[in-house]
Amino acid sequence: MAARNASAFAFEILAKFDIQIGRGKKKLNPPSNIINRGTPHFVGRDPQLEQLHQELQQTNKLAICAIAGMGGVGKTELALQYALNNQHNYPGGLCWFPVRGLDLGTQIVSFGRTELGLTIPDELDFNEKVRYCWRNWPEGTALIVLDDVPSFSNDYKQRIQPYLPPAQSRFKVLVTSRQRPGASYRRIDLDVLLPKAALELLESLVGKERIEQELTEAQALCEWLGYLPLGLELVGRYLDIHSNLTIAKVQKRLEKKKLAARALLYQTEQGEITAQLGVAAAFELSWEDLEESPEAQQLGCRLSLFAQAPFDWFLVECCVRETEDEEEWEEEQEELEELRDGFLVNRNLLQLTEQQTYRLHQLIREFFQTKLAQLPEVDSYKQSFCQVMAAVAQLIPERPTQDQITEITPAIPHLAEVATVLTDWLRDEDLIWPFVGLGGFYKGQGIYDQAESWYERCLEISRNRLGDEHPDVATSLNNLALLYNSMGRYDQAEPLLQQALEMRKQLLGHDHPLVATSLNNLAALYDSMGRYDQAEPLLQQALEMRKQLLGHHHPDVATSLNNLAALYNSMGRYDQAEPLYQQALELYKQLLGHHHPDVATSLNNLAALYNSMGRYDQAEPLYQQALEMRKQRLGQDHPDVATSLNHLAGLYSSMGRYDQAEPLYQQALEMRKQRLGHHHPDVAQSLNNLAALYNSMGRYDQAEPLFQQALEITKQRLAPDHPDVATSLNNLAALYSSMGRYDQVEPLYQQALEITKQRLGHHHPDVATSLNNLGLLYSSMGRYDQAEPLLQQALEMRKQLLGPDHPDVATSLHNLAALYSSMGRYDQVEPLYQQALEMRKQRLGHDHPDVATSLNNLANLYNSMGRYEQAEPLSQQSLELFKQRLGQDHPDVATSLNNLAALYSSMGRYDQAEPLSQQALEMTKQLLGQDHPDVATSLNNLAFLYFSMGRYDQAEPLLQQALEMRKQLLGHHHPDVASSLNNLAGLYYSMGRYDQAEPLYQQALEMRKQLLGDNHPSVATSLNNLGLLYYSMDRYHQAEPLYQQALELYKQRLGHDHPDVASSFNNLALLYNSMGRYDQAEPLYQQALEMRKQRLGHDHPDVATSLNNLAGLYDSMGRYDQAEPLYVQALDILEQRLGSNHPKTVTCRENLESLRDIKR
Repeated sequence: MAARNASAFAFEILAKFDIQIGRGKKKLNPPSNIINRGTPHFVGRDPQLEQLHQELQQTNKLAICAIAGMGGVGKTELALQYALNNQHNYPGGLCWFPVRGLDLGTQIVSFGRTELGLTIPDELDFNEKVRYCWRNWPEGTALIVLDDVPSFSNDYKQRIQPYLPPAQSRFKVLVTSRQRPGASYRRIDLDVLLPKAALELLESLVGKERIEQELTEAQALCEWLGYLPLGLELVGRYLDIHSNLTIAKVQKRLEKKKLAARALLYQTEQGEITAQLGVAAAFELSWEDLEESPEAQQLGCRLSLFAQAPFDWFLVECCVRETEDEEEWEEEQEELEELRDGFLVNRNLLQLTEQQTYRLHQLIREFFQTKLAQLPEVDSYKQSFCQVMAAVAQLIPERPTQDQITEITPAIPHLAEVATVLTDWLRDEDLIWPFVGLGGFYKGQGIYDQAESWYERCLEISRNRLGDEHPDVATSLNNLALLYNSMGRYDQAEPLLQQALEMRKQLLGHDHPLVATSLNNLAALYDSMGRYDQAEPLLQQALEMRKQLLGHHHPDVATSLNNLAALYNSMGRYDQAEPLYQQALELYKQLLGHHHPDVATSLNNLAALYNSMGRYDQAEPLYQQALEMRKQRLGQDHPDVATSLNHLAGLYSSMGRYDQAEPLYQQALEMRKQRLGHHHPDVAQSLNNLAALYNSMGRYDQAEPLFQQALEITKQRLAPDHPDVATSLNNLAALYSSMGRYDQVEPLYQQALEITKQRLGHHHPDVATSLNNLGLLYSSMGRYDQAEPLLQQALEMRKQLLGPDHPDVATSLHNLAALYSSMGRYDQVEPLYQQALEMRKQRLGHDHPDVATSLNNLANLYNSMGRYEQAEPLSQQSLELFKQRLGQDHPDVATSLNNLAALYSSMGRYDQAEPLSQQALEMTKQLLGQDHPDVATSLNNLAFLYFSMGRYDQAEPLLQQALEMRKQLLGHHHPDVASSLNNLAGLYYSMGRYDQAEPLYQQALEMRKQLLGDNHPSVATSLNNLGLLYYSMDRYHQAEPLYQQALELYKQRLGHDHPDVASSFNNLALLYNSMGRYDQAEPLYQQALEMRKQRLGHDHPDVATSLNNLAGLYDSMGRYDQAEPLYVQALDILEQRLGSNHPKTVTCRENLESLRDIKR
């Protein structure tokens, strides 16, 4: 009963179906001879199915659409899936005719008799019988599939075209073919599957879990098969049957056996699969189609020599060209193009890409290579291919631009194919060129790891074939060494360059231009390593050798002059560098013409020297000439133009012309990104330069991301331990130091120091620089005991490496002196500043900006020591020198104005100080913008002057502005913000506004503890200031412990004899004096007095202050006879040093007169 019910139910549904479709009439099933139901794993072709349907339905007349594609791409499967999915659109039936090797007309007549039930009159001729079938075909649109049409040539016209349905008919004809039909046919070019669809097909065959377990291997397998559906289906079914095999194992078998692998052979027991051939057999049919043109077969074989990547057709032409006659070659080109388009492209054996290059499918390439091996000409074909690619390699420039990279890139895979697969067919004279080209291509882009691999292979293969003693082996050693030099791996570069030099001497003789080149390269390495004493004689030898071999007027001689001059520039021997640069420049002009790129380089080098010498007025026009020349000769966007922009921007930055520097740096950066790529080392350099400019401009938020980008690029492209990484770390650390983020600064400086030591050795100028940077950081942090040995090491190292009179030695002397000044060790400071000053005068000239800096520093020292009469002329000289060399409007001029104003303020010459301080403020605003940290500093300086003059109402808004500006620019937690809080509190204290002063002092104290540590001298200063406030508020019990803490802290960090310790003694003594604890006050005053005499000299104003304070104590104690001579001594010092009208002098005079009144 259940079965009968089920059958009846099914019958009812079918009956209803028939009634619905036929509108009440019984409908016969449409005729069809399609037996194959297609693969159940059909993926990735939905767009093509839709396109196919649209092409066939565009007209009510006969429509013919061809699916064209290479063997195995799934043409038959697409046609089958379309037919099965669209049966309802073809009530006139579905008819499938295989064409290859079969007669179409016979099949049509047979179909008419068997499937349509037609009785075809025997008396009709054969063509009439076919037409009879078409005329009597059942009603409705019918789909006729002609599968695997071999070609659309004469054979098609004879064997197929006569049997097609009539033009004015309801038939839709779908053709599949490996050959592309003519333009009169609608056509769909079927390509391989997309990677995602290919993986989906493989997954449908082997199972999702298996794919997930070996996803990477599965993706690689799809790629190896070239995403060809037939290959994927065969391999997928093979994997399904052999479930114990891993995907990786199967791919190894494929790579080993290629098209002969079992997984690519058709297995009938594999189940349903539309294709009836394995991959190799499918391609063999295409090969047979080419038998009418053996030349096309040969061309296909020769194309298989190219790598699995697109190739330019002109490379093919170079490989096959045999005639030098241009007319003959033009004919050959036409024939070659006919073979390409008419046979290979048209049959989908060769693909034309959107970029108008060509490529072979992976498996077709494998097939053609198999056929190539069977040709008697195989060796000559391979030799021709290698010879052409070697010639291409020789055209690759040393520093390719982005345009050149784009142009060269298509050839790179084919060069790699020669260098890895075809080296046996390279001639000896061509052997190294593919490797040199590949290495240079990657080196020029800063992709050093890939360059290294090719240069290492070059060395290995040249040694193996040519022997250890061959000029090309020397060249290979040289190339690898130069790469290591670029990578900062100097220890690996040196022995290779030495070997290359010795080899060239033995093979070519001691007097050969390549020997001079080797000397030059080794010297360049020693220059990079800071081993100048070894570099100099090598450069001198190279120069003399070139003069003897090439004559005094040869471009290589000019190059040697340039190199030697550059060394002298690095050594600070500017007087020797200048004439060499000038000679090189003149030589290039004479030999190459006034507008040659090498002339521009010489101009640039000479300008750089003048920049180093502070001769900016001479440097600027040379940089500008070089820039214009490069633009004209090389184009507006050449990397050398970017270099010129960069140099000119650097000059403007040195001159304080930041508004001119910024757009130039930005142009250089953008140009390098476009021409060299976003991750080139030169881009990192440009980022660093622009960031450094922003640092100088106080635009820290813009500088930080640029420094970070530069650091990351340098790490990625040059290795994490490259010397340039150390430079980037140093730059970022300097920024964080400016921002007061000391916790981030120290580890960066330490990393930079370690990298520099490891890569450059413990005795290199850059190591000295790193020691110097770390020492300056510790000095800023008040960690003087750690700073001193580092600065001393840097000084000694520079003396040894650069010579005792190098400008960098002067800088080290200056830095060490600044440390001793902070430590109050003035007796050690003065001789160091004086040495630095004399050294700079001798090496840089009396009017160099660094000389002005030295004068300024010495003047500041004398100001601190109260030696105002010595300080004033030095400060004035410094100001004038800065004006002359840097112009009237330069940040260093503003600094000099501030310093001179501070000196006049110390001397009580406020009327002279005020206009200078105001000028400095206005200049800083104009040059650096209204919102720059230096503007805040100038506001602070002017406020301090007004404070000293008792003009508190003018000082207050300036100090408030400075505080707010620093908060905005530097953040709320910066040492300079703490200083501003301290200064404003000091003003309120002097104004008696203690309730406003106290919280500011407390904030400053806490901030300094957090930022600088509990033991920083600035913390001691804050403790002292807060103690002074409590003293003035009569809160002695709170003042005393603060004074005591400050005193102990000063002693620990600055030493027992520092002037700040004397000030602490003085303050504590003043407190005890006020508390009536005279016995405790007296020894403290006496210690402060003696200490100041020793450290500052007997006639310093601070000594006068101590004498005055001790006299005041004796005055309070009634010991007038002891007080009076002290007052007198103090008054004499103050009158001499500060003048009779200075507030301190007036106060001291009043104290003495008051005492004498009491005694009367």
